[in-house]
Amino acid sequence: MQHLFCPDGETALAFTLQQRPLLAFDFDGTLTPIVARPNDVRLSSAVATRLASLATHLPVAIVTGRSVGDVRGRLGFAPRFIVGNHGAEDESDMAEPGQPSAAMMRQRQRIRDHGAALDAVGVTVEDKGQSIALHYRLARNRGLALQMIEDVLAGRDGELHIFGGKLVVNVTSRHAPDKADAVQNLVRRSGASCAIFAGDDVNDEPVFTAAPASWLTIRIGRDMPKSGARFFLDSPAEMAMLLERMISLLAARR
Repeated sequence: MQHLFCPDGETALAFTLQQRPLLAFDFDGTLTPIVARPNDVRLSSAVATRLASLATHLPVAIVTGRSVGDVRGRLGFAPRFIVGNHGAEDESDMAEPGQPSAAMMRQRQRIRDHGAALDAVGVTVEDKGQSIALHYRLARNRGLALQMIEDVLAGRDGELHIFGGKLVVNVTSRHAPDKADAVQNLVRRSGASCAIFAGDDVNDEPVFTAAPASWLTIRIGRDMPKSGARFFLDSPAEMAMLLERMISLLAARR
């Protein structure tokens, strides 16, 4: 990967914007820094204002592990699309959301049955309906907390998809759409020719690896050198700069 603000990255960004892409962004760790308590997060006014400006020119999507209802009030602007639960929850999909699978219901009950033990080691359980997140960022002994999570999830049903993240373990249905499915679907629905997608975590890698050559993919952080993304930014602190650069490039075309 190369840093996006290099000659190759600048050329790729300018060219992709000329194709009228969908602009899709993860939330935590991408548009905003990850914090100890997820409920404390809000977009900065610098990022929200620039996203609102971009949304007047191109379709903007938020594609997040949070639920749609949770993230909507944290944005400070109205994107065209919000997709939550790692791709499984689409607020603009007219179809009724599917009922949790039997496997998810069994796993949910097992987590509840071990709630006291999880809480004792500092694990916070976030049930988002279509997915469950077990956070251990606040645990005093993260190794012990992760071991407890693994014990609770041991012997899980093959119908479930378990994947890690930044001090979190996620549980979804194996058949649920992921972020790659979601972004590809949004490109079709928006009428865009391609996409610019930025994300920072394990659940964003499917988008990077499945992206056609015409897409511009950006990983936030240098923590995964073998990421499937084409370019990277060092941290969410560079996001306002990227958005401002997009605005300038679009303005130059008018």
